[in-house]
Amino acid sequence: MSGDRGRVAARGAVLVARGYEAYLREFREITRRAASRHERHEWQEIQQDARDRLDLHPRFATSTLAELRDELGMRAASRLVWADAKAAYAEAMGSRLDSELALTFFNSVTRRLFATVGVDPAVEFVDAEYDRPRGPASRPAFTSYPPGESTAALVTGLLAARRVANQPIAFDAVAIADVIDRYRAQVWGDQGIDGVDVLDPVFYRNKGAYVIGRIRGGGRLLPLVLALVSDGGRVVVDAVLLSEDDASIVFSFTRSYFHVDVEAPHDVIGFLKSIMPAKRVAELYIALGYDRHGKAELFRDLARHLARSTDRFELADGDRGMVMVVFTLPSYDVVFKVIRDRFTPPKQTTRRQVLERYALVFRHDRAGRLVDAQEFEHLAFPRDRFGPDVLAELSDEAADTVAVEGDRVVIRHLYVERRVRPLNLYLREATAAAGRAATLDFGQTIKDLAATNIFPGDLLLKNFGVTRHGRVIFYDYDELAPLTDCNFRRLPEARTLEEEMAAEPWFYVGPHDMFPEVFLPFIGLYGELRELFVRAHGDLFDADFWNRMQALHRAGEIVDIFPYREASRLRAR
Repeated sequence: MSGDRGRVAARGAVLVARGYEAYLREFREITRRAASRHERHEWQEIQQDARDRLDLHPRFATSTLAELRDELGMRAASRLVWADAKAAYAEAMGSRLDSELALTFFNSVTRRLFATVGVDPAVEFVDAEYDRPRGPASRPAFTSYPPGESTAALVTGLLAARRVANQPIAFDAVAIADVIDRYRAQVWGDQGIDGVDVLDPVFYRNKGAYVIGRIRGGGRLLPLVLALVSDGGRVVVDAVLLSEDDASIVFSFTRSYFHVDVEAPHDVIGFLKSIMPAKRVAELYIALGYDRHGKAELFRDLARHLARSTDRFELADGDRGMVMVVFTLPSYDVVFKVIRDRFTPPKQTTRRQVLERYALVFRHDRAGRLVDAQEFEHLAFPRDRFGPDVLAELSDEAADTVAVEGDRVVIRHLYVERRVRPLNLYLREATAAAGRAATLDFGQTIKDLAATNIFPGDLLLKNFGVTRHGRVIFYDYDELAPLTDCNFRRLPEARTLEEEMAAEPWFYVGPHDMFPEVFLPFIGLYGELRELFVRAHGDLFDADFWNRMQALHRAGEIVDIFPYREASRLRAR
């Protein structure tokens, strides 16, 4: 390595490290103020902080790249320089407690610099390079508590001195202990509690806050999630969640990201993985707000899966979409969505509008009802892993985005979402009881979205899905809009027989006008399920419901949809 190249590489590594440090400082500053926001009930400001934090990584990666080009000039485009810079950066940053985030930041810069397609190990970090030994944390990420004389005494010990939103926690130790003891006996029998570990940082999101721990006994673990809410001038324990499923729903891919200030993300992720083993590491990083690193983890997880599997990509189950080509790998529980080059009538949307709607969902409170879609660019997959049907669909319908280059398929832009069962297919396959439950939750999904200022636009069953937990969610964002952008009206009464029988509306219909009275025929429910839906959610077909929700949002009210059932709340018990 020449002396000049070495100096340029070292300087490049320093500039990227400086960009990462600046990003991290601002990320942690926004994250840390969640406590004071909660204390002052600044709910709108919390949601704005969440949006601002999402912008940090791309903003600092872009500004770092501009600084590199300005200072290094033409030498910034040398792959030999950046191979050396990568080694220097790894030496400087590889043993940090947040090294995985630092390495991903470097990759973000070099992928922009070289417009990398696929993966370039020479100038970006790959799998094994993320596993370097880390320095020890200044203290463990959690505090351990011995079992004590009783479960109530244990609860008191772990909550009495803990503060949330700069306030002490109000709690009923006996009631909390009763929930724990009943559930423990149900799943562990006579096995007692050996101890409890509790993560030290508080997890904030919207109006909620969470203390996350695990109960140990006989070599087994139970999640311990204490959901906290503000009640007047105090913070109270609202629910105690103990099952893996309940904990997983709190960290769901349909929820907005937590604000939790951690020194060693890897250690916290390991703790969370111990109580939610079915969760991907990628999803846990994303849930903590490290969405860029979560995306990197997801891609590496997919690459490892492709290396050890043999099945091929195929078109996803469900009705063919007019806006997206949707395909999946049967052995991997995500779907890949590529925007078509052209949309057939009656679709009148544009590619730009589709991109804007997905960006809206990314930055919006998803309320447990909107799938988090991760956006990727310039990916490459082996051509022999594509079935003929999906490859033909991509080549015919998305040629502006997808190209077959020799033995690989290059996709310029796509979204990756968790795979769920389309609701229309689920209702055909489900038992009568499961079908009724999904039908009721379908209506609640529409109401929860309305409560967070989202109108799905297209209420067809095929645009909704059912998760492995049986929750109904919405995943088709082609017609989605802020609720407050819509104009909900009642159908005018016809004045003459000619008006009543007219094939086209005889009255003016504006571009944002919605008539809830006509929603029901388009939803696609029939027979008993239709009757059940109307009985439970008939207000959805009245413009008054929608206008009331709009008034709530225009008044600045923030409605938080908590990730647990009403029956789980201590006050309900």
